[in-house]
Amino acid sequence: MAQSILSVRMDESLKRQFDTLCAEFGMNTSTAITVFAKTVVRERKIPFEIASPEDPFWSKTNQARLRKAVADVEAGKYTIHELIEE
Repeated sequence: MAQSILSVRMDESLKRQFDTLCAEFGMNTSTAITVFAKTVVRERKIPFEIASPEDPFWSKTNQARLRKAVADVEAGKYTIHELIEE
């Protein structure tokens, strides 16, 4: 099978840590990346969850605050403020 080179840029400290961990697993970095690539192709997905940091708008605390605000408005507990444009 023909071989190909994959070049990846990453933080030097991260690479050093990754190289060390791979060695502890008994493989080199190239083998670990190949295992990752084969798993992605076989499963047709990234083999772990990738998620963005939680949007604070959707946090439980903020959603509870918004539900309370809506309930207050529905119960007539609100103040009207006028927008003063200059």
